[in-house]
Amino acid sequence: MLKEVTASAATFDEAKQAAIEKLGAPAGADVQTDLVEFVEEKKKLLGIFGGAQAKYTVKAFYEESPFAKAEAYLKVILNNLGIENPQISFEETDEDIRVTLDCGDDYGSVIGRRGETLDAIQYLTRLVINRGNEGYKRVSLNIGDYREKRENTLQALARKNAARVRKYGRNVVLDPMNPYERRIIHTTIQEIEGVTSHSVGSDGERKVVISLEEGVKPTNGGYRNQRGGRGGNNRSRGSRPSYQPEASSRPPRSDSSSASLYGKIEINK
Repeated sequence: MLKEVTASAATFDEAKQAAIEKLGAPAGADVQTDLVEFVEEKKKLLGIFGGAQAKYTVKAFYEESPFAKAEAYLKVILNNLGIENPQISFEETDEDIRVTLDCGDDYGSVIGRRGETLDAIQYLTRLVINRGNEGYKRVSLNIGDYREKRENTLQALARKNAARVRKYGRNVVLDPMNPYERRIIHTTIQEIEGVTSHSVGSDGERKVVISLEEGVKPTNGGYRNQRGGRGGNNRSRGSRPSYQPEASSRPPRSDSSSASLYGKIEINK
């Protein structure tokens, strides 16, 4: 979007400077100027009547980024978190917008516990970007390589607990996660033979449950009693019953498709 203003003064340089100051373009903007009008000086008649100074009218303009409001909004939030002079970049595709923050080495306050603060900022940024726009776009917000590290951690968590389920046949319920994190867990579990996953709960307490696929038996060949031993107290080794995974109702797994690239805060997901 083109943003422009005009200003007038007795000289071209004065008019140009006044227009640039009035424009208030952000640092780094490609500001350009054009002479709009020049009125020559009029001398006084008989040295007494009329007369007027020359007047230059100059236009200053620049192409404003479609993300200017979002960038200004983010800077206010980051400044309040103690981050000065953050670098913010935007990358837009047909389907989504990726926002990357560079705040140096001190960005723990921006991420928050398990990325909760970063997710909240991402949600607010998405509202600002999509406000007044005809087409809705997903917005992902990342800082440094946090998202990549978190994804690796979640994949390792999914594999570790899938191995436990595969061995002992007992369901594993993970801690509550946002849609982005649940999607990573589901995607990882889909690649592991013999186990499946679904989500339970609502709002911020929604969790992922990892369980054996129907008809699959645990690899240890039996079950464990509460004391950790195999079989019951009065059962012989040869008569040990096979363990059956706990029954659960599996709602459609919507997490894998509803979350944005870097997650989003949703209600009743």
